[in-house]
Amino acid sequence: MTLFASKTIEECLFRDEVTVPGGIDYLEFHCMYPGSEKFYMAWEKNMDYIIPTMFPYRQFMIDHPVVPFIAVALYGLAIYYGQKYFETRERWNLRYTLAAWNFSLSAFSTLGAIRLIPHILHHYLDRPLRVNLCEDIEVNYGRGNSGMWILFFVLSKFPELFDTFFIIVHKKPLIVLHWYHHITVLLYCWSSYVNKVPAGPLFAAMNFSVHAVMYGYYFLMAMRMKPKWMKPVVITIAQILQMVVGVLVTIAQLYYYFNDPEKTCQYSDAILWSAFLMYFSYLLLFLHFFFGRYAIIPSKVKSV
Repeated sequence: MTLFASKTIEECLFRDEVTVPGGIDYLEFHCMYPGSEKFYMAWEKNMDYIIPTMFPYRQFMIDHPVVPFIAVALYGLAIYYGQKYFETRERWNLRYTLAAWNFSLSAFSTLGAIRLIPHILHHYLDRPLRVNLCEDIEVNYGRGNSGMWILFFVLSKFPELFDTFFIIVHKKPLIVLHWYHHITVLLYCWSSYVNKVPAGPLFAAMNFSVHAVMYGYYFLMAMRMKPKWMKPVVITIAQILQMVVGVLVTIAQLYYYFNDPEKTCQYSDAILWSAFLMYFSYLLLFLHFFFGRYAIIPSKVKSV
């Protein structure tokens, strides 16, 4: 089996009749831009494998909405009892395990960003903003390879909960921003995937991009290899910018939804308000973190 397999345009044009009743024609990015094909692995280009594989996962998510709530409940219990356990015990030293964990998440996020950003640029820049954020769910949501990586993105929110494990066993301060972010992201990603929120690929691409850098930074920190020029404030600024874009996108979606007399916007106001409140609360929390940690406070002038 070769790592890369070549296909013609005709072979790439896939009629998806598994996840979309009536079918939808989908042409992969590497077919529209053949020069990029060599960067895709064989399984990523096998539509006969990818589409049927994705369908059972999404159907399971539709049929079992309680799963993410169970996960966050167990997460909360693990935090409470984990901190209690380490109150009277010495901290663990899992520096190399933490480094491997961060490296794997950085590599995964980097590949996810590489797969989704071209999809976003091609499809989003070719159509009006209203179509991208309101109507064209099937194309924007991603079929084939991009759709597979969006599914990977949603499912990755479960293992990302283990970030908190390292904080607890190392007896580091656990701030509200950390656990609140993990809980709400997991709940929202599950819901938005089930409801096919049109902006989902954009949100996923942004998060992949920021996490690629963030977890890469954490890896270097764990390995004590961080260059002096790499400042942590850059990570926080990138996170803040991600939240600003998220707020603006959700405001645009709300505008289109409430100014849509023909009711062509294919989502509910509940999922829109959830997204807005989530991103707005993140923005406030990250700004609070930023000013609390990096703001320069002038020293008091000594009286003569």
